[in-house]
This record gives sequence, structure tokens and C-alpha cells, in this order.
Amino acid sequence: MAKQIQEILIDDLDGGEANETVAFAIDGTSYEIDLSDVNAKKLRDSLSPFVQSARRSGALAPRRRRAGGSRALTREKSADIRAWAKSHGLNVSERGRIASKIVEQYEAAH
Repeated sequence: MAKQIQEILIDDLDGGEANETVAFAIDGTSYEIDLSDVNAKKLRDSLSPFVQSARRSGALAPRRRRAGGSRALTREKSADIRAWAKSHGLNVSERGRIASKIVEQYEAAH
């Protein structure tokens, strides 16, 4: 028995037939969108003034910091969270990433 698998792209904006997948990135996050030729041209045309004035980078730039600072935990804060979690009977590893649930609980308590 023979099989033929056909991939059909659907335009993510208007639901019509898409011709290509366009990849782009902003604020450190990469995106892909399936677009028709017309919508792909609209996207490229609207970004053109920004692209022409921008610098190229070999990699994605780091995400911009959000209000309130970086989401990365300092060594001291990690130690504080671990101590707090243990004192409240929560299971937390001695090393490595701290589960986001525990961090959220710690922040809600402080």
C-alpha cells in the first residue's frame, strides 16, 4: 500500500493558503508564522525600516529585563528559598534549579 502525505500550510492571519513559514525574533523570543505571499510581504514591508536601521547579531540578544529586575535567582536568594522551603516541609533539592512552585510560594510569603 502506498501513502502520500501532503503538508498544507494555512495562513495564520487570514486562514487562507500559506506559501511559507516566516521566522523572526524580538526581545529574545523566536517566532514562526505561516503566511501567504501577500501577508509575508506585508510583514517584511512593515519591519523594513527597523531592519534597515538595526545591527545584525549572530545570536538572539538576551531578553530585556522586566520591571523589578532579572528573574534569575542570586546564590543568596536561592539559599534563602531552600532554607525557607525546608522549614515549611517542602521537598527541595540541595543543588540545581528550584521548582517554580516553590519560588512562587516563597515570594508570596515574603
